Amino acid sequence: MTRTRLTAEERRRQLVDVGASLFAVKPYDDVSMEDIAERGQISRALLYRHFPTKRDLFAAIYRQAADGLLAKTELDTSTPLAEQIAAGLEAHIDYFAANRNTVLAANRTLAGDPIIQSIIEGELDELRRRLIDVSGVDAEHRQMLSSVVMSWLVFVRVLTVEWLTDDAFSRAQLRDASLGALLGALEMAKVL
Repeated sequence: MTRTRLTAEERRRQLVDVGASLFAVKPYDDVSMEDIAERGQISRALLYRHFPTKRDLFAAIYRQAADGLLAKTELDTSTPLAEQIAAGLEAHIDYFAANRNTVLAANRTLAGDPIIQSIIEGELDELRRRLIDVSGVDAEHRQMLSSVVMSWLVFVRVLTVEWLTDDAFSRAQLRDASLGALLGALEMAKVL
């Protein structure tokens, strides 16, 4: 096994990338730490030094994915909010489709894991904050908007996991149902 000398941070990034590529194409239970060590061209001992468990590695992978999605979905006031929401939704659906097994692992296999759930909750909280901040809604309606947006984000997450699991409806139907749910909820709440 030929090894390349990397700094600890470079090695961690490499292992996260290797793990991400494996978890994207295989279910969580089918990925072994041995597979990751072999593909990363390192010993299992070195892998375990960086990530003591497979769950620790997966958490680092999911954190990187959440951070990347948040970076792709920054909101601003120069573009209509509906267009930004649609673009952000498309970015998330793109990631979910390309990383089906990773998303299913986080939302099914590791659904009870507190670290994975804190990553998901942090991403949802940040998305909610961003949507509220750019909405321009007055203080009187802010709490209602906050509740509607969080409920919608959870709805989209659950609907997307169902789409990935069953393929019972198309990507376009997923997108349209998600956008329609938000627009309908906002109209009913009369906050925008």
